[in-house]
Amino acid sequence: MSVNKVFLLGNVGKDPDVRYLDNHVCVANLTLATTDRGYTAQNGTQVPDRTEWHNLVFWRGLAETVEKYVHKGDKLYVEGSIRNRSYDDQNGVKRYVTEIFVDSMEMLSSRQPRPDSPQGPVPAPEQPGGEGNGIPF
Repeated sequence: MSVNKVFLLGNVGKDPDVRYLDNHVCVANLTLATTDRGYTAQNGTQVPDRTEWHNLVFWRGLAETVEKYVHKGDKLYVEGSIRNRSYDDQNGVKRYVTEIFVDSMEMLSSRQPRPDSPQGPVPAPEQPGGEGNGIPF
């Protein structure tokens, strides 16, 4: 038996790169940063934060969701599997890439509109009870 399962919780490094293939299948790529917090050892040595960058790949409906709702700085929880591939660059040098093919995702950031959004701010939904009726939220 073998298992290839990855769980990541981190922050999106840049807006997703989304494209549609010839057969109308959507694919989205983005980078996710995960950080191990630094600490001070008992002898006073400072160990700095360590950030790892992960290349994530989303397909089909999940990619379309990423296109609509995920932006740089958002916090994401993803589950997927590790895939390695190689290619020859323009100079004939073999390059290696490690990617996470995402199976499921949870968006953990609030859904705020982007500052450059033409829609402007979205009003908060009305809470039950409303103002001044004595019912706490």
